[in-house]
Amino acid sequence: MAKQPMLKFVKIERDMPQKRDAEERRGDFHEIYAEYAAAKAQEQASRCSQCGVPYCQSHCPLQNNIPDWLHLTATGRLKEAYEVSQATNTFPEICGRICPQDRLCEGNCVIEQSGHGTVTIGSVEKYITDTAWENGWVTPAAPAQERSESVGIIGAGPGGLAAADMLRRAGVQVTVYDRYDRAGGLLTYGIPGFKLEKDVVMRRNQQLEAGGVTFVLNCTVGEDIGFEELRQKHDAVIIATGVYKSRDLGGPGSGAEGIEKAIEFLTASNRKSFGDTVEEFESGRLNAAGKRVVVIGGGDTAMDCVRTSIRQGAESVKCLYRRDRANMPGSQREVANAEEEGVEFVWLSAPKGFVSGKDDKVSGVMVQKMRLGAPDASGRQSPEVIEGADYVEEADLVIKALGFEPEELPTLWDQPELTVTRWGTIRAEFTTGQTDLPGVYAVGDIVRGASLVVWAIRDGRDCAAAILNEFDGKAAVAAE
Repeated sequence: MAKQPMLKFVKIERDMPQKRDAEERRGDFHEIYAEYAAAKAQEQASRCSQCGVPYCQSHCPLQNNIPDWLHLTATGRLKEAYEVSQATNTFPEICGRICPQDRLCEGNCVIEQSGHGTVTIGSVEKYITDTAWENGWVTPAAPAQERSESVGIIGAGPGGLAAADMLRRAGVQVTVYDRYDRAGGLLTYGIPGFKLEKDVVMRRNQQLEAGGVTFVLNCTVGEDIGFEELRQKHDAVIIATGVYKSRDLGGPGSGAEGIEKAIEFLTASNRKSFGDTVEEFESGRLNAAGKRVVVIGGGDTAMDCVRTSIRQGAESVKCLYRRDRANMPGSQREVANAEEEGVEFVWLSAPKGFVSGKDDKVSGVMVQKMRLGAPDASGRQSPEVIEGADYVEEADLVIKALGFEPEELPTLWDQPELTVTRWGTIRAEFTTGQTDLPGVYAVGDIVRGASLVVWAIRDGRDCAAAILNEFDGKAAVAAE
C-alpha cells in the first residue's frame, strides 16, 4: 500500500512535459506527497492490534482514545478519527509533533513491547489533524448560548490556551493576558520551528481569537495590570504562567561573555524565524554560526539547543551531561536525532568553571569527569567526581540548559496569601487547580514544575471543567 505513491511519483516525473512550469510541478509533488502520507497513515493505523488493554491510552496524560481513532484512520474515516482525537485533546496536531511518544503511548504499545516496532501514533495523530485543518473540519468556538461569567487567564501557553478553548466553547467570556507579543508561550518562543512549525501555533491562536477569546498581549501582570485588579474584573482567574526562571550555574569564570541561558538562545532563534529584528542574534551574541558550542544539560531543552546550533551553522556542537545516556532525562529519540545531525555527547561530565581570555570572552569549560555511584532518593545513581580527571572543553559559546524554576509570584504580585510549595510552585488542588485564594486557579508547569506540554493541556482542560461546574452550581443556587 505504501509503495504505490512512490511509484506514481517516479512515473509522473518521467512523463512530465518539459514545458510544465514550476508551479504545476509543485502542485503535483504536494498532491502525491499527500497521497503517500495518507497511505502511510492508513498502513500504520492498521497495525494497531486493538488489544484488550490499551497501554497506549493508559500512558497518555490525556487518556486519548488512541485505538479507536487508529481504527477509524485504518478504515479511511478520517473526519471521525479527528473528532475522536480532538474530543480529549485540544491541540492534537501539536501533541502529534512534540509529545515524547517514545516515553508515553508509543513506548507502551503492545506491538512495540513484543518486538515488532511500535505503531507510529504521533505521526498518525499529526496527519489526521493536519487533514482536518485542510478540509475545514476544525472550527472556531460557536457556543449555543453566551454566559455572563468571565475568566481571566494569566499566560498564553498550552495550559492557559486549553482552558480558554473549553471555557469559550461553553459560552464563558475569556480574556488571556500574556507578557509576550505573540500567544503560545513556549510553543511559540521555546520550541524550535523544526520540531513545531510556527504557523501551526499561530493558526490555533487565530482560531481561538475567531471563537471569541480576547488576547491582551505585551502585558505583564504586576506591572501593566495588578493581580488584584484581575480578580475584581473576572469571576475566576487562572494562573498559567509556566516556569521561565532559568537555573543558574556558578563557578570560576561564570560571568564571562558568551555564557548564555537556553531560553534566551531559543527565543532569539524563534523570533528570527518570524522575521523579527533580533539585535542579540545579529550581533552574534545569540547566534551559533561558526562557533564551537557547548551545551550543558541533558533534558529536552538541551536537545533543542544543540539541534538549533547545528542548524545555525556551528563549527562544532557538544553536549555535556553529568550522568550516562541511560540516565538522561530527555527523549532518547531526540538524542538519536541530535547524534545523526552531528552533535557529540560527552557523558559523565560536569562543568567546574569556565576559562576566558583577556577580552573576558569564554574560551572553554573546565570539565570534571564523573562516575555513577549509589542511587539517590529518586532511585537514580548519583554522579561522583573522579579526582584528577579534569580537562578543558574548548568553546566560543556556552549554553546553560539546566532546567527552569518558578518565579516568585506571591512577591511579584503582592499576594502573600497565594501559597507556594517548598519548590516555589503554586499550591493547588490536583484535579481542579483551585488555589488557597477563592476564585483563583493554577495549571501547568507553575503547579507541576517544568513538565510536558501534554500535561499542561490536561491541567487546563481539567481546570476549565471545574470552573464550569462551579459556575453552574452558583447559577443553580441563584435560581432557587
